[in-house]
Amino acid sequence: MNGSTSAFQWPVRIYWEDTDAGGIVFYANYLKFFERARTEWLRSLGIEQQKLREIHEGMFVVSETSVKYHLPARLDDELLVTAGLIESGRASMTIGQKAYRTVGKNNVLLCEGSIRIGWVDTASLKPARIPPQVLEQIR
Repeated sequence: MNGSTSAFQWPVRIYWEDTDAGGIVFYANYLKFFERARTEWLRSLGIEQQKLREIHEGMFVVSETSVKYHLPARLDDELLVTAGLIESGRASMTIGQKAYRTVGKNNVLLCEGSIRIGWVDTASLKPARIPPQVLEQIR
């Protein structure tokens, strides 16, 4: 199965710490891989999370996830984890993400999901509008 990887891509190697006793990636670790890819995607757009807190006094938090698992990743696999904007509003965004095993020039889809992130004020942790300049960078 060939997968489309037109979104932002972040490489991940599978280590012992990512797996269970059988050498298969523990299901919750895909969320960690997705988090890293989202953070690097934002960084590639010029958005650094610590600077968001300092300059805009806000931050993104995950409010909802939906993940579908197709095939397992195993110890020593090389993955490409993608991130791309599905939709955005004034206070939240939905990011589409996939994890592929790289096999030669082919990418085999292992896991896919959508992650909804919302903007909150750092002091109160209450929902707030995403600063317009941040939205412009993402869209």
